[in-house]
Amino acid sequence: MPSSRPRLIPYAALLGAIVALCVGTSFAKSLFPLVGAQGTTAYRVGFAALILLLVWRPWRHTASRADLGRIAAYGAVMGLMNLFFYMAIRTVPLGLAIAIEFMGPLAVAVASSRKLIHFVWIGLAVLGLGLLLPIDPGAQPLDPVGVGFACAAAVMWALYIILGKRTGHLHAGRSVALGMTTAALIVAPIGIASAGASLFHPKTMLLGLIVAVLSSAIPYSLEMIALRGIPKRSFGVMLSIEPAVGALAGLVILGEHLVASQWLAIGAIIAASAGAILTTSADAVAEEVTP
Repeated sequence: MPSSRPRLIPYAALLGAIVALCVGTSFAKSLFPLVGAQGTTAYRVGFAALILLLVWRPWRHTASRADLGRIAAYGAVMGLMNLFFYMAIRTVPLGLAIAIEFMGPLAVAVASSRKLIHFVWIGLAVLGLGLLLPIDPGAQPLDPVGVGFACAAAVMWALYIILGKRTGHLHAGRSVALGMTTAALIVAPIGIASAGASLFHPKTMLLGLIVAVLSSAIPYSLEMIALRGIPKRSFGVMLSIEPAVGALAGLVILGEHLVASQWLAIGAIIAASAGAILTTSADAVAEEVTP
């Protein structure tokens, strides 16, 4: 009887990618008192760009002007998505911010089909967002500015999926390397302007490198392994557990306690995301890869 272990490796790799991303983001939040959310974003995107450039060396291959324009737009959205998300988790618990951000991929998946069942998923997502309101006596009101940044990150994630598909004919690794470089060129000046000289302190830079490795390099590498052995639809469904993993990481690492209604909100949004992917035609399912 053949061993099932090789079949489980891609799923283990994707789970590892999700855990690394959430742990890395939790660790990144601990850098906010030192360099702020903008400076931490600059670390994550900047170091990730350097790593990807060294790995893929995209300068060895030529690209048309039109393709470079597509990659630049894709990279700009990637940078803003990271910046808005880090701005959101300054005041919003990690799991809740991820759940709100997931509205972007959910909207893309639902928009690709007109089935009646999709209105169920929309309703479930709206219910989840409603449960994030401070209706539970033990819940603290969510900061509206933080929620606004999380919603902006959701819009950027939706655009990231759409624009990323326009680069689908290009080499994935080289496209991501150039896209992340574009993101760094946008985000790094913002981080420098915000954090100033503290951004170049050697110890803090080392911590920033760790953030980039945990939040970008490791997840990206593991997702590449996962995508080779997991159908796209299953990949998207499994990725939808990320808000729950983020909430657990926030609880264990950052001490972010959620009340029952907020856990229910995360569950509703996960169910809506998974349901939308499962009931969308295979050729219309957006490939949601966390950058």
